[in-house]
Amino acid sequence: MHFETKEDTDSPIAEAFAAVTDFESFERSAIRRGVEVHRNGDGSTAPEDLSWDVVFMFRGSERKMRLEILEYDAPNVVVFSATGSGMMGELRVDLMALSSQRTRMTVRLDLRPKTLAARLLVQSLKLARNKLNRKFRKRVAEFAMLIEERQTQIA
Repeated sequence: MHFETKEDTDSPIAEAFAAVTDFESFERSAIRRGVEVHRNGDGSTAPEDLSWDVVFMFRGSERKMRLEILEYDAPNVVVFSATGSGMMGELRVDLMALSSQRTRMTVRLDLRPKTLAARLLVQSLKLARNKLNRKFRKRVAEFAMLIEERQTQIA
């Protein structure tokens, strides 16, 4: 299953990349939503060496997942890999400077089932594909707005 969207933000590429790689902020946000987050590695290690073990509830079942950084090319690309609960996924965020104060963010999410149960889950998600696409685009647009708000607070 594949999701992709593009958003333009009125902020420099360095600021957008800093927001995309603000891992502490994402960890706090997940914890507020009831996700157990355990970071492997600390801030002093290279970003590529960071990984997270997360436990969360989804559709009434507890899911365990391992998140790792596959690619980290500042300020252009960051790619995350997620494995667990019979599912594999990849989240890719590409940033492209349109001008010195404008950045295009392309976000791609690919989910691949590895077990029969995961295939059934993905099949049920495909039935709601349009709604999930709208939610995905909305969340990415909200994140782009957040990046712009951060930029205006700094300036």
